[in-house]
Amino acid sequence: MKITDIVVAVFILVIVLLIIIPLTPGVMDAFLVTNISLSLLILLTTLYIKKTLDFSTYPTVLLIITLFRLALNISSTRLILSNGGDAGNVIKAFGSFVVGSNLIVGLVVFLIIVVVQFIVITKGAERVAEVAARFTLDAMPGKQMAIDADLSSGLINESEARERRQDIQREADFYGAMDGASKFVKGDAIVGIVITLINIIGGIVIGLLGVGGSAMDFSEVITVYTLATVGDGLCSQIPALLISTATGIIVTRAATKDSFGQDLSRQLFSKPYVFYILGGMVALIGFIPGLPTVLFIVVGIVLIVVGYVKSGRQKKTEEAQIKDRAETSAAEKRKPESVTSLLHVDLIEMEFGYGLISLVDASQGGDLLDRVVMIRRQCALDLGIIVPIVRLRDNIQLGRKEYVIKIKGIDVARGEVMLDHFLALKPDEVDEPIDGIETVEPAFGLPALWIAEGDREKAELKGYTTIDVPSVISTHLMEVIKRHADELLGRQQVQTIIDNLKKQQPALVEEVVPKMFTIGEIQKVLSNLLRENISIRDIGTILEILGDYGAITRDTDTLTEYVRQKMKRAITKRFVPGGRARVITLSPDLEKAISESIRKTDNDTHAALEPGQIQKILASLKKTVNQALSLGVVPMVLTSPLIRRHIKTLSSSVYPELVVLSYNELEQDIEIYSDWVVSL
Repeated sequence: MKITDIVVAVFILVIVLLIIIPLTPGVMDAFLVTNISLSLLILLTTLYIKKTLDFSTYPTVLLIITLFRLALNISSTRLILSNGGDAGNVIKAFGSFVVGSNLIVGLVVFLIIVVVQFIVITKGAERVAEVAARFTLDAMPGKQMAIDADLSSGLINESEARERRQDIQREADFYGAMDGASKFVKGDAIVGIVITLINIIGGIVIGLLGVGGSAMDFSEVITVYTLATVGDGLCSQIPALLISTATGIIVTRAATKDSFGQDLSRQLFSKPYVFYILGGMVALIGFIPGLPTVLFIVVGIVLIVVGYVKSGRQKKTEEAQIKDRAETSAAEKRKPESVTSLLHVDLIEMEFGYGLISLVDASQGGDLLDRVVMIRRQCALDLGIIVPIVRLRDNIQLGRKEYVIKIKGIDVARGEVMLDHFLALKPDEVDEPIDGIETVEPAFGLPALWIAEGDREKAELKGYTTIDVPSVISTHLMEVIKRHADELLGRQQVQTIIDNLKKQQPALVEEVVPKMFTIGEIQKVLSNLLRENISIRDIGTILEILGDYGAITRDTDTLTEYVRQKMKRAITKRFVPGGRARVITLSPDLEKAISESIRKTDNDTHAALEPGQIQKILASLKKTVNQALSLGVVPMVLTSPLIRRHIKTLSSSVYPELVVLSYNELEQDIEIYSDWVVSL
């Protein structure tokens, strides 16, 4: 346990004992001086912090210091009433200083201090804390979205985003605590007034009745106990005033890079011409009859002189800044150019023509950044991958309505949209035409129309599906990410995924990685799965399968087939969600020919077919796939496990998106209809 923890615990214990144990006047003096010193320390600290979270313990400190002051109030009241009004030199000095020779004037001054403390400062600080807490909580969703937008656009990294989210949470906790802690300050002010009345009334009764000593006359009682009461009230109200002021300062403090004094100097005294105008106005006011003309003129002259001095300093500062910028620019030109930053290639980025910048700019109502955040989240759920940060940039070389999607710096997709229009997709069963500009839907290549905003309702009534421009672009981006997910999955991402799994299943990870497989080998298996649109989210099951077959083979393609067969439930649900499949099969002669052509080398296994055979197979496959498409059926090839991978390799040259499954990858209760057969 640290010494500071011990000190805090002892201090709280002392507060409790102050309420119970009677104190001598000397000990009371020491505690009162400590109270005043702590209050000044807190006030000065609030002046020099740069943001509220720099003093995040303030609500707790406020509670403890308030309890300490209340304990002193109780102890001082006990001394005043039991010791003939003598509660120590500090209370006596404060009372004598305020009361002086006129008891009434001193009492009025004391009451004014109490009223200022209770109505102005305490009430104001309480209201500010309440409003700050409300607005801070209301602003949290917007701040979170801003962080996500900065993260997706690459302005900050993951650690910076995590730190900013923690700051937002701490800020909300702080203002929520301050809203409650300000009630302590208000209650303390009320208790101070009550204790003052108790001291005066109780002192008068005790003094007149002579309880514990000889009786006093009324004037002596008033003098003695009022003096002690005013002194005690000041000893408690002045620290309370300081703490209330500190509370008001900290809840009204805006986060800046400088302290309050530096901000005040820069913001209030940075305009010399203001002092010229102010000095002239003050001097003119002095000529009003009855006012001290000389004093006003002197103050006006002083203000003008201050403005002149400020103007001179400001001019020197600007000259120094210009000189520094010139020297820095010259130094930048002299030093050799660093080209290492130019070597970085973003995994995925989007470039927009200047006419589409409003879709990205949140200040213009664009929400594409938020959609990118949701795409990354959806890809994590659907595919189990961590999509890298998507860089969004403008490119004046593009057409004003064009956008480009790049993978590793290379264009992989592009599209053109029309702002203030909707994309209308026509279902097959709808025959009614609508007015619009013919185009092609960029994500799936479907024929579509660009229609004006005013025609949207009419198109939907006719059965068309309408899509807004941000949804068109985000859907296109989503499909590109799915299509190239295997390229976006790098070794570092695989390491991150496995590290996350290790927190839940440490025994599994320690057995498989790196004892049986390296990160690179696992990455190849996962890329093979993603290449055929199979989710790797259940990474635990995949590693278990690799661990089961790792002693049999290290060939990543063969291991991928084992993983696919063990994941038949997930594959069936993904590609045959209805439990009924119309598939394309291969003739027995074709399957035999392909299986007999398989050759195994040191590096891989491949089908060594003759070029003529390959051309015949592809021509027959193309014809069969077109027949399925003409009937509105999404084609899917079903074959034996031995040749599935080779059929997929062959078909990728003509139909990259064609789904090729083996019999072992489907659940037994699936209804399979072989409507088309590919043959030699």
